[in-house]
Amino acid sequence: MTDTGTTETGTDWQAWQQSWDRQQEWYMPDREERFRIMLDMVEALVGSTPRVLDLACGTGSITARLLARLPGATSTGVDLDPALLAIAEGTFAGDDRVTFVAADLKDPDWMSELPYDSYDAILTATALHWLHSEPLAALYGRLADLVRDGGVLMNADHMIDDTTPRINAAERALRHTRMDQARTDGALDWAEWWQLAAKDPVLAGPTARRFEIYGEHADGDTPSAAWHARVLREKGFTEVRPVWCSPSDTLLLALK
Repeated sequence: MTDTGTTETGTDWQAWQQSWDRQQEWYMPDREERFRIMLDMVEALVGSTPRVLDLACGTGSITARLLARLPGATSTGVDLDPALLAIAEGTFAGDDRVTFVAADLKDPDWMSELPYDSYDAILTATALHWLHSEPLAALYGRLADLVRDGGVLMNADHMIDDTTPRINAAERALRHTRMDQARTDGALDWAEWWQLAAKDPVLAGPTARRFEIYGEHADGDTPSAAWHARVLREKGFTEVRPVWCSPSDTLLLALK
């Protein structure tokens, strides 16, 4: 594990990014694959210089990969988490292609804080499962208004098909066995990562505020990919389908 914390010149934001990536990969070993397919489809559908909304951006994982892949892109990252936004803002400080906005996606007026009226692509990963179905459907409606005609929305997240309980149970059992082995090998889980952040002199305050906002980790309804596709069509997207999936997760693409 790369040590996080501060260097002689300030906080080592890249070390925090790497630590976050490793923690997330403990849950999702195929995380990079979903990012790769996501950016493939961005380039295929809206070109090499897109204006992108990195929705529920966290530390800016999507933005980092977007700019490495498509240097002519611009990105607006939106999140409510003070600690993850601190890491994102520190990482991209001085890069005029990137803007960050602190906003609550459940607030009907959150889009008024954005620097642009429309986006070529809205991208999000492993974040919207925090929302229950009703506020998520409302959010999809707002996002449909924000994507330009011909633009895309992509959501890579946990999308559980309740009609296949035996398949779900088998996949979950194998995944947890592998996660247990990774823990034995030194991987940090979600709670341990936040404990580390709480001890950092720069992130301790934002981490405390983060838990005041969110409390402990909690999921929404995690509806199926079919539910997401149906709602996105109802909200105004004309073509919607998965472009990548694993036994537990789906990358759904919606074209305006």
